[in-house]
Parts: sequence; structure tokens; C-alpha cells
Amino acid sequence: MNILIQGAGRGLGLALATRLLERDAVRLVATVRDPSAAPRLQALAEAHGDTRLRIVALDVTSETSVADARARIGHTVERLDGMLVLAGLLHDERTGLWPEKRLADIDPAHIATSFAVNATGPLLMIKHFHDLLAHGERAVIASLSARVGSIGDNHIGGWYAYRAAKAAQNQFTRTAAIELRRRSRALICVGLHPGTVDTGLSEPFQRRVPAGRLQSPDTAARHLLAVIDRLTPEDSGHVFDWAGERIEP
Repeated sequence: MNILIQGAGRGLGLALATRLLERDAVRLVATVRDPSAAPRLQALAEAHGDTRLRIVALDVTSETSVADARARIGHTVERLDGMLVLAGLLHDERTGLWPEKRLADIDPAHIATSFAVNATGPLLMIKHFHDLLAHGERAVIASLSARVGSIGDNHIGGWYAYRAAKAAQNQFTRTAAIELRRRSRALICVGLHPGTVDTGLSEPFQRRVPAGRLQSPDTAARHLLAVIDRLTPEDSGHVFDWAGERIEP
């Protein structure tokens, strides 16, 4: 079983890679923007060997990078049984990107950056890799989404760029699922909300998380893999939380 994880260098992606490698039948391709800057993933590869884990450079904000990675992976992998896309950006101190609290905080450049990572990036992964998954047998494309991307569940406002980018991602997932069903009825394309995970993305906001609701990356990985294992073709096009409950659009 061949699985591709985009964004496996740290946090949830690294935890998913670690968990999947516990399954003897799994062979992983793990991508990161800069493999040399992912020492824990490199150590994991050394522990399991090239036949179990291969690391490839990939930047979801560059279609050239995605296409190049697809070409390299295609030389060694004839098909994929799963693709997990973990691209996500909520804040960036280097550029001043931060979740907006009010309309006055909106910066078009930050919105464009958020869309490039959170929405367009996952869509480019589907565009360039779907042919490896549309082989007629069960396969899963799961992109990491967020509950705040639900329009119907938005009751407090704020976070304009992140909310809109994740809503766009969910629409991309739904639209791709419809097209991909025509190519392979066994191909499942979904979004997954992991809950609040103890990673760099959520760190500035963790004090607001109710007691017991902050998950470790390993716990979140275990929950998400359990959801993925239960998915059926009828679930394609929807977004699910870490407990397997469907999130409204």
C-alpha cells in the first residue's frame, strides 16, 4: 500500500507518518518544502529505510514544484492508495499575517497568501496526483481542512482570510470529488478537521482551548487515521471532523 503525505516534516504530518509506518503493508512518500530542514523526518527515514519511506521536496505554493515532485514520484510509484494533504497557514510572523479580528485588519496580500497555501495548494495536489489514485480500487484523498471553513457554522466572525480560504478548499474538495467519481467510483475525496492540535499553527491560540480539548499530534493522527479507515465512496465530497462527524458546508 503506497501512501503520500504532503507536509510530513513536523507536527501532525510527522505523527501521521510515524503512525502509518507502524502498519507493515504501508510504504510512504513524504514531502516537505526543504528536506534538509526536516531532521526528525530524516531520522524516521533512516530508521525504516528507503523501501518504506522516501522523502521528496515539494512546495504547494508553486505548481512547478508540485509537477516536478509528481514526475519524480511517478518514476518509482505506479499507483497510490492514499494521499494526505496537510498544507495549512494561519499566521506568519515574518510577513505580519495574522487572523483578522475586524474589517480594518484585512490585507489583500495576506488573503492571497492564505488562499495559495490553504486552498489552491491542496487543489494543485489533486490536479497533479489524482491519476495515481484513480486506478479503480479503493483510494483516499484527504486534505486537512478546518471547522471554521464552514459557512453555516460561522457564528462569531473574524478570521476572514483563513475562513474564506478553508471554505474555498472545501468547495474544491467537493467539486473534485464529483469529477473524480466519473474516473473511479472507488476513489474517495474528503476534507478532514483534526480539532485543535498542539502544533505551531495553533500555539498562539491555545489558551482559549477548553481543558481536555487540545490534542497531541499523535492523538490527532490516530483519530484521523481511524476516520480514513472507515470512509466509503458515499462519503466522498464531504468534510469530517476527527470523530468522524460530518461538518456542514
